[in-house]
Amino acid sequence: MTLQQLKYIIKIVECGSISEAAKQLFITQPSLSSAVRELEEEFGIEIFNRTNKGISLTTDGMEFLSYARQVIEQAELMEQHYTGRKPSKKLCSISTQHYAFAVNAFVELLFDLNVDEYEFTLRETRTYEIIEDVKNLRSEIGIIYLSNFNEKVINKLLRENHLTFHLLFEADPHIFISSRHPLAHRDYVTLEDLEDYPFLAFEQGVYNSFYFAEEILSTFPRKKTIYVSDRATLFNLLIGLNGYTICSGVLSSDLNGDNIISVPLKTDEKMRIGWIANEKARLSSVALEYISKLKKVISNYGFEVK
Repeated sequence: MTLQQLKYIIKIVECGSISEAAKQLFITQPSLSSAVRELEEEFGIEIFNRTNKGISLTTDGMEFLSYARQVIEQAELMEQHYTGRKPSKKLCSISTQHYAFAVNAFVELLFDLNVDEYEFTLRETRTYEIIEDVKNLRSEIGIIYLSNFNEKVINKLLRENHLTFHLLFEADPHIFISSRHPLAHRDYVTLEDLEDYPFLAFEQGVYNSFYFAEEILSTFPRKKTIYVSDRATLFNLLIGLNGYTICSGVLSSDLNGDNIISVPLKTDEKMRIGWIANEKARLSSVALEYISKLKKVISNYGFEVK
């Protein structure tokens, strides 16, 4: 086993494929595949599942990756201590549903990070893909919500994939609407008040189940529904069509301006928003710092952090 081989495994996981990793490492794909096979033979395990759809970590592979990251981190600390070498480029990947506080925390993390180089990924994506990202360790952290409706299904999926959910805060559902919306002056709204307005939701692709919906109360019947794939489009349609979406109520005017406002939705439902991680992995110092920033941002919005 060599440190270079361990770095190869880490890069393959980051890229999600051997071919892409080989390109970024400037080596041939057969050479990289050979290095992986040598490690597998040396330790008597299979690190990757190989199928026509690509590769994914095996259970043994997840454990191996966790150890590999620790070994590389310790080796770099030793080099820095004895040779004065600069710290290597910081790496971190986070997958999240579409939350302003997740972006705010990311911004604060980068402002406070005292390093010369970093390579981070903040992926706003679909619920099932967040779970897949953390399962396969493409992301260290995923941010999702649980409710009375979806928690049984989501928790079962998390358990099956050796993922753990950590509660950040509990929120009463709100709606996002244009500041010029006819309901903008209300202290609160009901679902009946919203009946004639277009409901905007983030599409979930192949896994388009009510249980994976990013919006709470996803099974409530609506006359008008528009599915979108990104936050900018959703906000444009909120303004242009007097539409609405259902969310946690956390809205950043710094990021989104003053054209969108948050109004409480009268319902007994709650959103329990938290982060998920792979129980077989050890979180990096950067990931732990991001969680700290999340808690700080959420607290600044007036929520009780768990």
